[in-house]
Amino acid sequence: QVQLVESGGGLVQAGGSLRLSCAASGRTVSSHHMGWFRQAPGKEREFVAGISWSGDDILYTESVKGRFTISRDNAKNTVFLQMNSLKPEDTAVYFCAASVGFTRPTLTGVIYWGQGTQVTVSS
Repeated sequence: QVQLVESGGGLVQAGGSLRLSCAASGRTVSSHHMGWFRQAPGKEREFVAGISWSGDDILYTESVKGRFTISRDNAKNTVFLQMNSLKPEDTAVYFCAASVGFTRPTLTGVIYWGQGTQVTVSS
């Protein structure tokens, strides 16, 4: 069993930056694809970014391209999401995920979810 714990969320003004971290415990996630999803109030959960198990392949949803950067440190069992130039529409709960599928344009076969971390961007 894998536990995913997100951190780094908070309140930031538009144009600001935040760095989310997702620490995995229980088992290594080095063989899993990892990613971030988000869910805004009243909306469905949506894919944000994904990184293959090796780190060689990366996906972003169109709305965050050029602003967000996903990375991973397999030695530390941790995944990161650097979010720059934040906009009010980025406000959501952000969830870390471990998956078995990496099929453009999203991750598929998510088998583990974190509990989520709130990101609020004020205008």
